[in-house]
Amino acid sequence: MKNLIDLVKQYRGLRKEVYIIFIARIVNSMGCFVYPLLALIMTQKLGLSTARAGTLITIVSAFSGLSLMIGGKVADTFGRKRVILLFQGAAAVVFIVCGFLKPDISLVYFIMAAPILNSIAQPAQDAMIIDLADPEKRREAFSLLYMGHNLGFAIGPVIGGILYRSHLPLVFIGDGLTTIASLTLLAIFVKETINSDEDRIKTEERVLERSEKGSVFSVLLKRPILLYFALIMFVYQFSYAQWGFTLPLQLGKIYGTYGGTNYGILGGINGAVVICLTPVIVRLTHSIKPLFIMGFGGLMYAVAFGSFAFIKTMPLFIMFIIIMTVGEISISINGSAFAANHTPASHRGRVSAAIQLIFGVGSAISPMIMGKYITVKSISSGWMLICAIMIVSSSFMFLLSKMDKTIEVKEEKLSNLSN
Repeated sequence: MKNLIDLVKQYRGLRKEVYIIFIARIVNSMGCFVYPLLALIMTQKLGLSTARAGTLITIVSAFSGLSLMIGGKVADTFGRKRVILLFQGAAAVVFIVCGFLKPDISLVYFIMAAPILNSIAQPAQDAMIIDLADPEKRREAFSLLYMGHNLGFAIGPVIGGILYRSHLPLVFIGDGLTTIASLTLLAIFVKETINSDEDRIKTEERVLERSEKGSVFSVLLKRPILLYFALIMFVYQFSYAQWGFTLPLQLGKIYGTYGGTNYGILGGINGAVVICLTPVIVRLTHSIKPLFIMGFGGLMYAVAFGSFAFIKTMPLFIMFIIIMTVGEISISINGSAFAANHTPASHRGRVSAAIQLIFGVGSAISPMIMGKYITVKSISSGWMLICAIMIVSSSFMFLLSKMDKTIEVKEEKLSNLSN
């Protein structure tokens, strides 16, 4: 009981807005029906080939990358809250419209519009959390919201997988309505956060977070570790994208029309493991450098994805999804906090967008490349390739962790000089 209380206590002391956003994330993710099933919707419901579905998903990701840069600029210029309400709300409306369209090629174009609109809001969401959380509590803040997403996600894909077989319109309508409900909480209970922590940055001598002038490119050039981090995460995201592309296709091949249902079950297990283990991992790794933990997470990806090449039964899929999720938790709760602590407050939206764009390209090209690869080779061969890629990229993440330690020493010296 004491251990459980200690796990909960580590989330005390966050600002009340963070807890509101946590609840909003749960509501939004409970209706996360469309994205987990996107590959199956395009192939099984709309009749597209695997290669064409992968190409279309890649096109969406490419436009989403441009939207990220636009979103980062407007978030740093006009504020976080209004950008989130406007563009995420528009994406919700698009999904509701999809629920009333016939399942043909015209539906594809509407489906493609929603993630592009959502991408504009994403840098504002990240910047808002950074505004609200002090450096020493950012890992806890990001992990709490990560749990909120997965608490809803433990339910959403299961419901989506059930609706997918016979009630496809409800998949879209339910997704849109839950997004609107979550935005209502944000609109009522969360104030604008831009420039809200400038005084604390100066008082606490957070050297790397001091506001700067110039473009986002000049800021990144002054902080090359962020670029190296993004390039490694490019590879991580390329590999992780197969959880949402190759795995549902593999399950569809093994289980037919029940592939979507089984994938929904795995998604639910993924979310449940996140909820149970995230507080434990945060507590156990609190004193360990974020990038070192992310290197460990990459190795967990390698183990899980390599194993997918050889298994065919649900119990084994469940076991290795749990291993994959341990890696996912280790990466997710540390990556955002690491980037935030190296970003000037004046450029939070833009730096977030630029970093996401770089490693988002990995997610973007992954379905297209792997879709063609597994068409020519096989799904098993694809998983083996991903395993090898993750072993190499994890090694680079461990090396980057050593570089980050050197930067921390320099920052401490600068802070002492300014005092």
